[in-house]
Amino acid sequence: MFEHISLAWRNIWRNKRRTLITTASIFFGVVLSAFMTSMQEGSYEQYIKTVVNFYSGYIQIHKAGYWDDKVINNTLVYTPEVERTIRQTSGVTMLTPRLENFALASSEEITKGVLVLGIDPQKEDSITRISKKIIYGNYLRPNDNGVVIGSGLAGFMKLNVGDTLVLIGQGFHGSSAAGKYPVRGIVKQPSPELDRTVVYMLVAQCQELFSASGRLTSVVIMVTDKDAVPPVFQSLKKSLGKDFEVMDWQEMNRILLKQIESDRAQGVITKGILYVIIGFGILGTIMMMVAERKKEMGVLVAIGMQKSKLASVLVFETIFIGMVGVIAGIVASIPVIWYFMFHPILMTGQAGEMMLEMGFDPYLSFSIMPSVFYNQALTVFIFTLIIGLYPVFIISRLKIIKALRN
Repeated sequence: MFEHISLAWRNIWRNKRRTLITTASIFFGVVLSAFMTSMQEGSYEQYIKTVVNFYSGYIQIHKAGYWDDKVINNTLVYTPEVERTIRQTSGVTMLTPRLENFALASSEEITKGVLVLGIDPQKEDSITRISKKIIYGNYLRPNDNGVVIGSGLAGFMKLNVGDTLVLIGQGFHGSSAAGKYPVRGIVKQPSPELDRTVVYMLVAQCQELFSASGRLTSVVIMVTDKDAVPPVFQSLKKSLGKDFEVMDWQEMNRILLKQIESDRAQGVITKGILYVIIGFGILGTIMMMVAERKKEMGVLVAIGMQKSKLASVLVFETIFIGMVGVIAGIVASIPVIWYFMFHPILMTGQAGEMMLEMGFDPYLSFSIMPSVFYNQALTVFIFTLIIGLYPVFIISRLKIIKALRN
């Protein structure tokens, strides 16, 4: 076997130009597919990170059944024991309480339905960075009795910093909710829908407005990254019990995940076309190699070499050509992708503006996760193995006399 491998390695370098052309096609195919896959996966990671930090967090805790019936009567009692249980869970890095409810906002003769969001200003800002999005006025301070509203809502209701916003709604267990609040700041939210409807106030003030003392609709939890979610999720689900609903970011963002899977499927089709081109390039080289060496193969078989051994040598040659191209492509793609991971490509023009409007940073991010590389190597290797069957087929049908006359 070793002799066959050694002979195959020497054979592929007998015609260096042909070998280099074939390995070059594999090389560029691996580099391009790795680059495209890295850009795709990096973009998905950026989208997930943006959505998680924008609103949902990695994990949320609600009262059981709240996600399917989001009403204020379906809120949880946030006791010190519950908070302590969450904080003591290994892997939890941050948490913030929220109380959400809908109300009717009024300013002079203008009214509009709004989402009232009671928050802890410091804790909420550590996750969603609302203070960085303030365009007029100031962010909420501890013990503040004012509100921060979205810029779209401010424009619709013709409100400026210092104006008064009236909120009317229904509180816990059907109680009346009404109050007047000065506008402390105006925030520009990346989500157009949220920007047109959101009203932020202190969670204690929101509980007072809706007569929901000590109650919350959700507790938002952050962990180091999405890979740390499963153990924290399972631990919280076990420690909090069946009265609470623990949901991870995947369950809360199913639409985003479906969009990612759809885009990933399109990428597979594009890479599939690229791999087919690479495959035909390798096949063409192998066909040429076999055709040029038919007389040589006839001589070897005539002097007693078994066809199976000759076929194994040609298969090894095919494998070596594929391996050289794959290894060279991976070695070359790692530093390129590594550079772009720390220096993402800035999107300008309409594409950049569209990304900003959707709430995403206008950059093409890259990922250096191992699957970006080994998936390409495995795919090309499988293609090479399949193509390696061609010389086996030719040798099995080789006629010695006909081959010697070539």
